[in-house]
Amino acid sequence: MSTPHPTGYNPDFLGVPAPMPTAPGVTTVPLAYTHFSTLHRPDRRLAAATAVAIDGATLRHVERSDDWRLDDRRPPEQQAGEEIYADNDLDRGHLVRRRDPVWGEQAEAERAESETFFYTNAAPQASSFNQDRELWLGLEDYLLDNAADHDRKLVVFTGPVLTDDDPQYRGLHIPLQFWKIGGFTVDGALGTTGYLLDQTPQLGDLQQEGELPPLGEFRTFQVPLARIAELTGLDLGPLAAADRMLVPEPAAAAISDHAIRLTAYADIRGL
Repeated sequence: MSTPHPTGYNPDFLGVPAPMPTAPGVTTVPLAYTHFSTLHRPDRRLAAATAVAIDGATLRHVERSDDWRLDDRRPPEQQAGEEIYADNDLDRGHLVRRRDPVWGEQAEAERAESETFFYTNAAPQASSFNQDRELWLGLEDYLLDNAADHDRKLVVFTGPVLTDDDPQYRGLHIPLQFWKIGGFTVDGALGTTGYLLDQTPQLGDLQQEGELPPLGEFRTFQVPLARIAELTGLDLGPLAAADRMLVPEPAAAAISDHAIRLTAYADIRGL
């Protein structure tokens, strides 16, 4: 299968629109897949944001297809493909996690799993991970399991922080940070929590040529959604207003000072 199924992320799933860019002059292209969408940045060859709806009541087990390929709807030169990941220590990091959109009828679930392997849903990440990296990947499960009072539905938004000074490797600027937002309902009201994965101190200097240096520890923080909006230039709409991480008022410090280093799920505020 080379052409994705065009249903995409459904904003009516929890009544939450996907993040949209606010920076003037930034071109983005929405790409729809089964149960998820990406907001592609052709200039960076990566997604600026992804949005996935997860129906915990109809999740299915599907074997890993692992069929990475380019999306025919965009020119190859606008996508970061196999040439970025060959013969180095970089993983094709799923932005929409492979298991998240895998729900519904069996054929629908299998199609969704397969479509997470388009390069438009990947970003370069280190292949060696520690406990914090596992914490990052498990956040969706944790949010889903702990939203005991909602209707077993969850939306997750994820993306890289794309900056002009990201280090360049093989012609691609490699993001130093990644963000994630979980959205859920509690007693009929929307709640959100935001997270930032930071590898900046450990990354070292990436060079255009030569070997990629080993990447070290990934650090996961819970941050106010206002901080994610500040870093990414994305309009988070009702997501920011529903943030469960309370920032003291008046906020004497900058938004960037309000962050909690996560070492365990129990550290998360607002759940």
